[in-house]
Formats: sequence, structure tokens, C-alpha cells
Amino acid sequence: MSNLLSLRSSHTALVDALREERASALLQAVGVVGFALLTAIAAQVSFRVYLWEVPITLQTAAVYASGLYLGWRNGLLAQALYLGLGLFLPVFVGDGYGTSYLFGVVSSGYLLSYPLAAAVIGALSKRWNAFSGSTLASMVGAGIVFVCGVVWLHYAAGHGTWMESIDKGFLRFAVIDLVKVLGVGLLYSGTRYLARDDA
Repeated sequence: MSNLLSLRSSHTALVDALREERASALLQAVGVVGFALLTAIAAQVSFRVYLWEVPITLQTAAVYASGLYLGWRNGLLAQALYLGLGLFLPVFVGDGYGTSYLFGVVSSGYLLSYPLAAAVIGALSKRWNAFSGSTLASMVGAGIVFVCGVVWLHYAAGHGTWMESIDKGFLRFAVIDLVKVLGVGLLYSGTRYLARDDA
């Protein structure tokens, strides 16, 4: 039980090489580009439930994973590259792209938070690399995404009260994102276990 609740894993893993700043430039570039593209693909897996302004996608799962697998710097770069691609290519939800989309839709706050969220997750999970730790790190990152998203949504959508924004921008997504956080945590800790150095 104590191992399950431990924030830090005692073993190292081959997959940790992606997080190392001393890793080869090629490996780091592949990681950054790969997770930027993964985020773009995840954005297209959307459940268009427009009972409220923000659609449900798998984007945030890719954001959490980029921080865990790439670390703070490359996780941030991967998400910044994703946003950069969105200035020229339709990698966001739907067909929109460009500055008018990135800064002009009600969900822009979520998008703009991705680099910061990935960086914070990467920084925290440098030491918190067990399942509990990586899950907690991702929860902190999710908190950043939702705070930025709800604040932007409140003003962009012209909601009458903050409770309306919290409801439409967070509460309706809370369970779904908890599942994403747990799923990414399991995937990350599972790959670290399977690729451990002492295997």
C-alpha cells in the first residue's frame, strides 16, 4: 500500500531519457515534434457536445503526457510548437486556425495554458515519478488549464456570474478530466515499469 501511495519511484527507466537535458538533440527534437503532433491528433478526437461553449477533446491528455514524458522544458516546447502550428494549420478543434482562432474563441484560455501546464507537470514529475506522484503532478497541471480556461471563458462568453463560468468551463468536465489524468498516470507509470533499467 505504501508503494502505491509513494510519490517517488525507486527505479530508473529507459523512457526517462526523453526527459534528460543531456539527451541528444535529435532525441529531444523527436520528442517535442512527436508530442506536438500527438496533441494535434488528440484535438481531432472530439465529442461535440455543445450543450455549453467548450467541446470535449483528448487534447488535455496529450498535454499531461507531454509534461510527464518530456519534462518541463521539452513539454513546454512541444505545446508551444502545437500552438505555433495552429497559427498556420487547422490543428485545433474543428477547422479553425490562425491568430483569430487562437486568441478569439471562448476556449482560447485553455489552449494558451498548455505550455505552462506541461512545464509545471514536467517540473513536478521530475521527483514525483511514481503513479501517485505523476497523477498528482497532472492534477496540478489540469488545475492550471481550468483556471486559465474558466477566467478567459467568463469574459469571452460574457457570462453573468462566475458560477456559470465555473459550471460550464470546469464542473461539467471534472470527471472526464479526472479519467484522463488517471489514464495518463497509469500509462506513464506502466511504461516506466516495463522499461525500467533493472528489467
